[in-house]
Amino acid sequence: MPAAEFHRNTRTGWLRAAVLGANDGLISTSSLVAGVAAAQSGRDAIFLASLAGLVAGALSMAAGEYVSVSSQADVEKADLDLERRGLETDPATELAELTRIYQDRGLSPELAAQVADQLTAGDALAAHARDELGILEISRARPVQAAVASALAFAAGAALPVVLAATAPRESLAGIVVGASLAMLFALGALAARLGGAPLLPGALRVGFWGLAAMVLTSLVGRLVSRHSMTSSRALRLDANVLIALATPKVHIVPATARVLAE
Repeated sequence: MPAAEFHRNTRTGWLRAAVLGANDGLISTSSLVAGVAAAQSGRDAIFLASLAGLVAGALSMAAGEYVSVSSQADVEKADLDLERRGLETDPATELAELTRIYQDRGLSPELAAQVADQLTAGDALAAHARDELGILEISRARPVQAAVASALAFAAGAALPVVLAATAPRESLAGIVVGASLAMLFALGALAARLGGAPLLPGALRVGFWGLAAMVLTSLVGRLVSRHSMTSSRALRLDANVLIALATPKVHIVPATARVLAE
C-alpha cells in the first residue's frame, strides 16, 4: 500500500494566524520603539511605550480575531441549521442536490446517485456540510482558539523589541532594534516560506522589506515631531523672555550733573 501524500494545505489556518501575529507584533512594536527613540525620548519612555504596545497590540489582535472568527462561526451555524431543517422536512430534495453536486464533479448520474445514497445513509448533514457548503472539520471556525493564538503570536513577536528597549545602550538603541528586528523578520519570512513549501528568499525579502519600510517611516515621524517640539519650545521661551522684559519697570538713572543744573 503506497504511503499517503503529505500536503501542506492543512497548515494554512494556523500558519497564517501565527505568521500574521508574530510579524505584526515585531513590526509594530519595533517601529514604535524606533519612532519614540528618534524623538529623543529617555529610556523609561521608550520602554514604557514598547511594553504598552505589546499589551495593547496582543489584546487588540485577540479581540479582532475573536470577533472575526465568531462572525464566521455564526454564518456556518446558520447554514448548518438550514441544511438540518431541509434534511428533516424534505430529504428527497436534499438528496437530489447532493446527487447534482457529484454529477457536476464528473460522476455519471448512476454513480452520483449511488454515492449520494451511501453518504446520506452514513451522515447526511456531514456530507452536505462538506460537499455543498464547503465546511470542513479542519477549517471550522474556533473563535477562542484563534484569539488566544493571535495574542500569543503577537506577544512573541513583540518580545524582542521590548527586551532590547530595556537592555540596549540608549545612544544606539534605535539602530540595534531596527537591525535585530530586521534579522528576525527575514527569519520569520523564510520559516513561513519553508513551512508553506515556497522559495525561501522571496518570502524573507517580502517580509523584511515591508518591516524595514515601517520602521524607517516611523523613525522619520519621530524626528519630525521632535524637531517641531524643540522649535516650539524655543519660541515659547523667547515669547516668555519678551513678556518679562516688557513687564519689568524701567529705572532711569539721572546723572549728578543734571541734578545740579536742575537745582
